[in-house]
Amino acid sequence: VQHLRGVVEGSVGITFDEAKRFLKPEPIISSIQKGSIVELISGPFKGERAKVVRIDESREEVVLELIEAAVPIPVTVKADQIRIIQKEAD
Repeated sequence: VQHLRGVVEGSVGITFDEAKRFLKPEPIISSIQKGSIVELISGPFKGERAKVVRIDESREEVVLELIEAAVPIPVTVKADQIRIIQKEAD
């Protein structure tokens, strides 16, 4: 386990099922919704805000439209290159 600093002796009171979600986090693509506002955190459009147009879960790619562009430009990026700013209201 990465960043392990020590071992707690005795009964901790946590089951393996409760700790399992920390061992394998869910992919970021599952938290992205169509219509959400995101910020690009890497690549040539770093710092730009965009709206999610389409999600390709099998490739873990997201198609975005840049918000501040004069002409809507579709940009395809990997899901780990964006940060969610505002989720789409249900």
